Amino acid sequence: MDVVLLERVEKLGQMGDVVVVKDGYARNYLLPQGKALRATKANMARFEAERAQLEARNLELKKEAEAVAAKLDGESFIIIRQASEAGSLYGSVAARDVAEATTEGGFTVGRGQIVLERPIKELGLHPIRIVLHPEVTAGISVNVARSQEEAEMQASGKSIQDLRAEEEAEAEFDIAELFDDVGAAAIDDAEEGPDADVRGESDLVETPENKD
Repeated sequence: MDVVLLERVEKLGQMGDVVVVKDGYARNYLLPQGKALRATKANMARFEAERAQLEARNLELKKEAEAVAAKLDGESFIIIRQASEAGSLYGSVAARDVAEATTEGGFTVGRGQIVLERPIKELGLHPIRIVLHPEVTAGISVNVARSQEEAEMQASGKSIQDLRAEEEAEAEFDIAELFDDVGAAAIDDAEEGPDADVRGESDLVETPENKD
């Protein structure tokens, strides 16, 4: 289907471009979203008549988006999820979840504005791009963790693998320390044993003082 774009569409074209797209893409997305019109003679004439108004409106929306992007870009949002010890989520984090997290953080972001190639299925920090306007995007980070404390550790630069390694190292240290304590106690017993026997036997030896 031939359509004329009413705004810039990523990987497709700029406002005013006439492009060929699949019928389903046009009917299900471009046309109902008001991003394009069928490129008929009547619609082309309508577009040209309204072009100045469309460009002015686009410029206004772009400025608003840039203001939001200036505040949103670089922000990090925490999403708490259950996961295995290996870091695999019991489920996934989708675009809707990211949109809800950013909205809870004080920004109005729709699910359709989240660019997520596939659902997130691992703990950690995940960079995500948000399209605030056809010509304005912002980059955020989603911190997926099992707890607030874990999220804070991940934010400090530690991955789930680093956390596991630290926990294992700490457990090994505790075990080694336990064996050291047991070994030290055994040595103390060994050192005290013979002395005790000698002292015990000396008590039985007769001396001039205790002979009587």
